[in-house]
Amino acid sequence: MRIWDISPGYLNRQSLLGEHRELHGLVSILVKHKKGYSKHPETLRWVGYGWAIKKRHQLIVNEMELRGYKDNTPVLTRSNKGCWPLAEIDSPFEQFNLLKNKYLEKESGRLVLPSNAQQIWSQHKYSILARDPNLYKEIGRKVSTMRPNDDFSKLSSLLCNSLKNAPCAGGIRNSLQHMWGYISKYSDFDKKKVNTAPLILLLYEIQRCSVECEEPYLKNSTALSELGAWV
Repeated sequence: MRIWDISPGYLNRQSLLGEHRELHGLVSILVKHKKGYSKHPETLRWVGYGWAIKKRHQLIVNEMELRGYKDNTPVLTRSNKGCWPLAEIDSPFEQFNLLKNKYLEKESGRLVLPSNAQQIWSQHKYSILARDPNLYKEIGRKVSTMRPNDDFSKLSSLLCNSLKNAPCAGGIRNSLQHMWGYISKYSDFDKKKVNTAPLILLLYEIQRCSVECEEPYLKNSTALSELGAWV
């Protein structure tokens, strides 16, 4: 059993659908008090975190939908709202390495598994911008001083854990407006309404254009799917 802490965008099709199944198995164990895997470390760390399980499910489903899959199995757990498990089986950096070894001769996920600080920052920057513009500037300055071979394990934890914080509506719109610049020339969306359109509609249009036009930067962005879990 494995519930990942990194963005579902890093998972390939098999791993993404596999986590979706295992998450529902986890819910069944916790809600129905089933004995199977009830003592597994992955199960134990999610005990009492129903809201976080539901949010992880939303993140998985948003990534699935971006890839053309549909989900008809909602998760309704809601305990401990706003809180995530403190414990991790493996750190985010270790999870990236696990996937690198696992995918050596297999298809990769939507997001390229990061090999340096600059790469993982470019993938997470619009998700961070949606949550904290000051942190966005701080990390940007720090990454600009790092060399390609510098250790980025702490940065990996900071970025992945920051995405567990809920962005405000204004923060989401700010990020979407930045993302809009990459696909505006491909869209028939009324550009005058970008500042006022419902967030979900603006996100859907950015997703549609990014996928159909294969916009390389946004297709390798965590924000393209994860912001949908918060609008």
